[in-house]
Amino acid sequence: MSFPEVAIWSAMLGGVLTLAALALADVLDSRSKSSVRNLLFVFITGASCVVITGLPEQLVPGLPPRVLMVLKAGMGPAAGAMALYYLGSWLGGVREDAMVHRLTAWAAVVLGLAALGLAAAATQVHAEQFRELMLFSAVVNLVPVLLAFVAVMRAARLGDPLAPRMLLALVCLAVMTCGLYLRGLDVQGLGLGAWLLTATATVLYFLMATVLGLLRNRHNRELIRLSRLQQGSDPATGLPTGAALLAQVEHFFWRTAQNDGECTVICLYVSNLYELADSAGAGVESQILVTMAARIRRAAGFRGVVGLYHPRCFVVVLTADRHAPPITETVAKLRHAVSHPMTVMNDRKERQIFRPRLGMGTVSLDPHGAHPMDVLNDAERQALARVLLHGRIAQSELETEPMPLT
Repeated sequence: MSFPEVAIWSAMLGGVLTLAALALADVLDSRSKSSVRNLLFVFITGASCVVITGLPEQLVPGLPPRVLMVLKAGMGPAAGAMALYYLGSWLGGVREDAMVHRLTAWAAVVLGLAALGLAAAATQVHAEQFRELMLFSAVVNLVPVLLAFVAVMRAARLGDPLAPRMLLALVCLAVMTCGLYLRGLDVQGLGLGAWLLTATATVLYFLMATVLGLLRNRHNRELIRLSRLQQGSDPATGLPTGAALLAQVEHFFWRTAQNDGECTVICLYVSNLYELADSAGAGVESQILVTMAARIRRAAGFRGVVGLYHPRCFVVVLTADRHAPPITETVAKLRHAVSHPMTVMNDRKERQIFRPRLGMGTVSLDPHGAHPMDVLNDAERQALARVLLHGRIAQSELETEPMPLT
């Protein structure tokens, strides 16, 4: 193997290892089964690609030839079986399309058995006959490529938004499989251009497959989070509302009372939350609430309670002691953070500016025996009074009430 060819396959190995590190970081971050599957896919399939190129025996000349023969014959179909099975899971499994699930699952089992058979045959075959065994392994490894095309094309036709992008990855997979087995079979007449195309297609395939896997995993995690959202939590912001908010405030009062501290309840009333409903379309208030919640949480810190009393009224509950910043400083920080204009997207994907109009009410109290509902109502009335004082909304706009407790 010439030095330029070694450089090409080494660069391919570096790209695969980089993507494996990215998949490992996702495992450490999410610690989910899907992220572990993604790591195994990159590691095992990438190892099979590197073995077929002949790079290991070039870098480590003392490797046993029989072990390399077993790996070259069996790892490709084994990786193809695993990739096909994971593709079926990525497409949604049996809950999305039972036919595709059966196709990918049973084909993966057959390919796995074929990989075991090829690996066993490689332990017995003579070196002169190994080329025929590799040719059979190449034919077996093209089967999962064709089945993957069938499954992804069906998913794209049925409306999977990520399936068309996966088709591009499968084109790279086809180029990768053909090129690697041409190198493994040592076909004459192919130069560095063919190997450069193969290595590029390999890295692109792993890159696209890894990114698409991460996107699907992130989407599934978000759906799981929403499906497990506690009753009484706002789905847009994740902030507690209703009974959940009252329970957290009551617990915060109790904990502060145990430490002989003082509590401060702050209500931030956004009087013009629905101001852009006509011009930007329904649902724009969700964008506003998400941005406001992030600003409030950042300004208030993570030790207090931040909740949504009702869509126009945020609640912040803090404790005051000699180690914490003065409440007036926190209130000023909240007002400064929340009052800044923000950019939202309308139905036509155009940007519009929303300028919050706020009223703030603050109640400081000894938490011993305090009733959360009474304190929240008092703070909200102060916030509404501030709004009226500045003449920013009409009295008719003040007909609001807290979310139901159940």
